[in-house]
Amino acid sequence: MIPCIRHAAVLCLLLLGALLVNAARVQVLEAPSLDKNPANRRPVMARYAQPRGDILVDGTPVTGSKDTGQPLRHERTYADGPLYAPVTGYASQTYGTTLLEHAEDPLLSGTSPMLTPFPFWYDLSRTRPPGGDVVTTISEPLQRLAYDGLAGRRGAVAAIEPYSGRILALVSSPSYDPGLLSGTGREVAAAWARLNRAPDQPMLNRALRQTYPPGSTFKIVTAAAAMDAGIVTDVDAPTGAPDPYLLPGTRTVLPNEAKGCGNASLAYAIRWSCNTVMAHLGVRVGTAGMLDAVGRFGFNDTSLRVPSAVARSNFDTELTTDRLALSAIGQYDTTATPLQMAMVAAAVANGGELAHPHLVDRTTTSDGGLVSQHVRRTYRQAMLPPTALRLQRLMVDVVDGGSGSKAAIPGATVGGKTGTAQHGVGNTGTPYAWFIGWAQAAGTGRPAVAVAVVVEDASANREDISGGGSAAPVARAVMEEALREEERRSAGRPGS
Repeated sequence: MIPCIRHAAVLCLLLLGALLVNAARVQVLEAPSLDKNPANRRPVMARYAQPRGDILVDGTPVTGSKDTGQPLRHERTYADGPLYAPVTGYASQTYGTTLLEHAEDPLLSGTSPMLTPFPFWYDLSRTRPPGGDVVTTISEPLQRLAYDGLAGRRGAVAAIEPYSGRILALVSSPSYDPGLLSGTGREVAAAWARLNRAPDQPMLNRALRQTYPPGSTFKIVTAAAAMDAGIVTDVDAPTGAPDPYLLPGTRTVLPNEAKGCGNASLAYAIRWSCNTVMAHLGVRVGTAGMLDAVGRFGFNDTSLRVPSAVARSNFDTELTTDRLALSAIGQYDTTATPLQMAMVAAAVANGGELAHPHLVDRTTTSDGGLVSQHVRRTYRQAMLPPTALRLQRLMVDVVDGGSGSKAAIPGATVGGKTGTAQHGVGNTGTPYAWFIGWAQAAGTGRPAVAVAVVVEDASANREDISGGGSAAPVARAVMEEALREEERRSAGRPGS
C-alpha cells in the first residue's frame, strides 16, 4: 500500500510541477503576445479602468474623464474642446491618441515608470498608479484671443516667449471638439467620418502640421543670411539690385508690388517688401549659404518635437539660380509651418539665439508631486547678435512706417513683417496673408512675445488680403495681451 501511495504522490508532484511550468510559460513567456492579441480585451479594459490624468492651462484642467459604467469605463472629456484641440489632440477609445494626448500618454494613462516607486513596479504588481497631469505653457487669454481673431477663417496662430521658448498660444482654425471622438459606437464613427470629409479639414493642425509658402515673411531669413555672410554691411546702403530683375538663366521678370525698389537698400526692401532686392541678395548668398542660414532657423529639421511632432519646414537643397532667387523670397518650394515662422521672429527678438520651443512646462503626479520640469535649452544660434540687432530695427521700421502699421501698439516697441504668399495653379488662388512679429514693453529688458499668423481664406481684394490687412490685427491682439500679462506678473513681484 505504501509504495502505491508514494507513486501517487510522485505523480501528483509531477503534475503540479507541470502545471506550474505551464503557468509560468503562459504568464511570462507568452504574456507579451497574449497582451497584443486582438481577441484579448483585458489590456483595453485595464487602460480605461481608471480616470486619465489631466492637461492643464493656466492651472486649470481643460480635460477630464467621465464614468460611463461600460466595460471601457472611463471616457475622455474636454472643456473648450475646439479652443484647445491643436494643443491636446484627442484620446479616443476607437481611434487612439494625438498631439499631447499621444506624446504624454504613458504619464496620463498611469503606465509611465516615472509614476512608480521603483523600476518595473508596474510589471511586477500589475497595478497602475493614478494618471499624472501635464501642465502646459499655454496662456488662456492669448489662446482665446488668437482663436477669436481668426473667427473661423482657415488659418493658424503660434505665439512664443522668445527667451524661454514657451509656446503661449497654438491655434488652428477651423477647429473641432475632440470629445466627439472619445468613446465608441456609431455616433463616434459618424463624427469621425464627418470630420474627415469636411472640406475645411477641421482636424488638420495648421499650426504644427501644415506648411505654407511663407511669402515675404521669409525675407527676414534671407536678410539674416546676407548680413551674416557679410554681403550686406550697411542696411541703408544701395544693394545694386536692378528693377526689373530678370531671373537668372530665364526670360522671366520678377515683379515688385512696391515702388522705388531699384537699387534699394536692405532697409527699404524690408520695409516695403521689395522682391527684386531680396531675390538678388539670395542669389549672392548662394545655395550653400542659404541652406546654412535656413538650417540655423530650423528649416529642413525632421526631428523637431514640442513634444508633439512638427512638420518639416522646407527649403530645397538643390536649386538652379532662378529657383534660388524665388526660394529666397519665400516662393517656389519654400514652405513653413506657422510655428516655424514664429521661431524666426523669436530668434530676431532674442538677439539671434533660438530657444527650443516647448508646450509642456512640467508634469506631476495626480496629487501634485513633481515628475519632470522643463529645462530651458538652446535650439539653434540662428544668426549673429549684431545681425539680430539690425533686423530688430528693420522690423520696427516695418510697423512704424511700413506695411505692418496695423500691428502697432502705443507705448510698446513692435517689430514685424507682412507677407502675401501666392499659391494655386498659375498663382490664381487667393493669396495667403502672413504676419510675423514681436513686441516689447517700454522699460523692460527683453521682448515678451513673438507671433506668427497666417490666414488662408481672406475674402477681399489683394490689397486688403495682405498680411498687414488680415493677419496683423490678429497678431496685434495677441501681442497686446502678452504685454498685459507681463505687466501683471511684474506688478506681482516683490519690489516692483
